[in-house]
Amino acid sequence: MSSLQNNKIKVALIGNPNAGKSSLFNALTGLNQKTGNYAGVTVDKHEGQTTFTSAQGNYAISIVDLPGTYSLFPKTIDEKIACNYLLENRNEIDVLVIVADATNLKRNLLLATQAIDLKYKTVLALNMSDEAEKQNIKIDVKGLNSVLGIEVIPTDSRHHKGIEELKAAILKARVSDSYFYDISLTQSKEKFNYENFLRTISGNLTDEVNADQLYRFNTINYIIAKYVKTPKELYIKETTSKIDAFITHRVFGYVFLLLVLFLVFQFIFYVAEYPMGWIEDVFISAQNYLAQNLPAGQLNDLFTNGILAGVSGVLMFIPQIALLFLFIGILEDSGYMARASFIMDKLMRRFGLNGKSVIPLISGTACAVPAIMAARTIGSYKERLITVFVMPLMSCSARLPVYILIIALIYPDNSFLGIFNMKGLVLLAMYLLGFVATICTAFIMQKLIKVKETAFFVMELPVYRLPQLRNIAIMIINKVRVFVFDAGKIILAISVVLWFLSAHGYGSKYNALSEKISKVESLKENMPNAELHKLKTEQLEYSYVGRLGHFIEPVIKPLGFDWKIGIALITSFAAREVFVGTMATIYGANESDANASIKQNLKNERNAEGKPVYTMAVCWSLLLFYAFALQCMSTIATVKRETNSWKWPFLQLVFMTSLAYISSFTVYQLLS
Repeated sequence: MSSLQNNKIKVALIGNPNAGKSSLFNALTGLNQKTGNYAGVTVDKHEGQTTFTSAQGNYAISIVDLPGTYSLFPKTIDEKIACNYLLENRNEIDVLVIVADATNLKRNLLLATQAIDLKYKTVLALNMSDEAEKQNIKIDVKGLNSVLGIEVIPTDSRHHKGIEELKAAILKARVSDSYFYDISLTQSKEKFNYENFLRTISGNLTDEVNADQLYRFNTINYIIAKYVKTPKELYIKETTSKIDAFITHRVFGYVFLLLVLFLVFQFIFYVAEYPMGWIEDVFISAQNYLAQNLPAGQLNDLFTNGILAGVSGVLMFIPQIALLFLFIGILEDSGYMARASFIMDKLMRRFGLNGKSVIPLISGTACAVPAIMAARTIGSYKERLITVFVMPLMSCSARLPVYILIIALIYPDNSFLGIFNMKGLVLLAMYLLGFVATICTAFIMQKLIKVKETAFFVMELPVYRLPQLRNIAIMIINKVRVFVFDAGKIILAISVVLWFLSAHGYGSKYNALSEKISKVESLKENMPNAELHKLKTEQLEYSYVGRLGHFIEPVIKPLGFDWKIGIALITSFAAREVFVGTMATIYGANESDANASIKQNLKNERNAEGKPVYTMAVCWSLLLFYAFALQCMSTIATVKRETNSWKWPFLQLVFMTSLAYISSFTVYQLLS
C-alpha cells in the first residue's frame, strides 16, 4: 500500500451521535486539527494528526472524523456523507475506527456490524468505559474481540485513558487480515451477501434494508446476551430521568429554557463588552502610535484607517464568538442542548425551522456572525439554510448605538403612563420587530425553497455529564481560528476598499481642500477643531464615497435621507455601528464628547428651507432601515463561507435591502 511508505497511516473515525466520537478525536489529535467543508455542503470536515512510537518505528497517523451516523442506511446529509466517504475512499483509508458507547452497546453495534462488513481493517473503541464501570456494566472485551474478529479497546476519551492502547491497536489492525465477525453465530448469516449489502446501502432499497436490519438485530441480541452483563437499574439513567421530568416538562421546560437563554444572552451581551473594549483600546493606541510616528501621507492613512481598522473589525468579534461557543460547548457536553432542541422543535417547525435553531437565533441578538456559525448544529440542509438566511434580521448589538442615537432624538425624556421609560419601550419594540420579521421570513422561505429532503428530527437524549473544559477549549480555538483566517480575509479586503474610497477623490475642489488640510496639519496651524472638522467633512463630500452619496441621493430621498445620510449608509456597510462615527465626522462632532455633540448637532440640522432634517418621519425611517438592512460585511463573509457560495449572501443582501427600503419608504410617507 502506498500509505505504508514513510510510516504514515490514514484512519477514519465513525460512530453514533453522542458516543463521544468528537471527544475521542480531540483526545487523539489535540489542536493538530483543521476544519473545512465537505465538497458542495456545509457539514464540517475535521481532520487531525497524531503520532505513535512502537518497536517498529515512529508513525504519523492522519485521522478523519466523519459525521455522526446511526447506520449506513443514510437518512440525513450527515449520514450520507459518512456512508459515501467509506464507500468512495477504500484505497485511501488504512484503518477504520468505530466508536461505540460502552453504556449503550446494543444500539451502537448496529453501525459497528455494518462498518465491519465493509471489510476495512477495523478497530472498535469502547468509549465511555469509565461510565460503564460506574453503572456496573460488565463487558467481556476478549469475547467481543473473538466474536467480532477485530481489536476491541476500552477507552475513556474524557480522561485520556486507553488512547495509547488505541493507537497500538490501529497499528496492529493495519497488518491484520481480520475484518468480519464469526459467521457461525446464526444460520441467517449464510443468507448474508457482501455485494448485496453494498448495493443496499448505496441504493437504500427498502426490502433489503428491512431484511438486513432483522438479521443484524438478531445477531446483536445474541452478542449482548453472551458478552454484556447489565444491572437492571442504572443509577445515572434514573437520575437523568428524574431531572428530565422537569427539564422537558411541557410547561416548566419552556420556563427553564427561557431562563437559560436569558442568562446566556446576558453573559454574552454584557461580559463580551469588556474584552471587546480592551481590544478596541489596543487598536486605538496602535492607530495613534502609527499616526504619530509614521511619516504623514497615504501609507500612514492606509495602515491606521485601512488595515488596522479592518483587522480590528475582525478581532473585535472574537470575545463574542468565544463566549458563544463556550456556552454551546457546555450545553452540548452536559446533555442539555438536546433537551432544548427537543422541547422547541414543535413550535419552531411551524415556521420552517427546528429546535436546533433556538440557540443560534437567540445568540443572534448579540452578534449574527457567531450565531450563523452555530447553525452548523442543524442537521437538515433546508432548515440550516433558512436559519442562516433569516439570522441577520435579529437585532444585534451593532445596531444598538444606532438605535440609541436615533431614539434619543425623538423621545428625549418622554415616559409612558408616567412609569415606563419611552426610550426603553421603543428599544424593546425594535428587538421584537426583528424577531417577528425573522419568523415571518422563515415561514415564507419554507414554502419557496424546494429541497427534496425529508426533515427528520431524531434527537437522542444523552445522560447528564459534567462538561470537559479541555474539549470545549479545543472547539473554541478551532472556531475562532476558522473565523479569523477565513472570514477575516474578506473583511480586511473590504475595509481597505472602503478606506480608499473615503480617503481619495478627484476634481479641483477635492484637490484644493486636500491641500488646505495638509497645510494645516503639517504646519500645525492653530485652527479650531470645529473648523478642521468642517474642512474634512467638505473634503469627504468630494471624495469617491461622497460623490457616491450624492449619486444615490435621488434613490434614498423618498426615504427622507439626504447625501450625508447616504454616506453614513455606505460607510456603515463595514459595520452598522460605523454609522455613529460617520455622523460625528459629517456633523463636526467634538471628539471628547461624541455622542452628546452628535445628538445636539442632529437636532440643530436644518434643510434648505430652514426646517429640521431629523423629524419623527426621518428618524423612524432610519430606525426601520437599520432594523432590516444587511449592512455588515462580517455577516456577508460568514454566510458565504457557511453556504460555500455567493448566491445566498447575494439573495440575502437583495431581500433585506428591499425590505428595509420598502419599510422605510412606507413609514416616512405615512408620518410626513
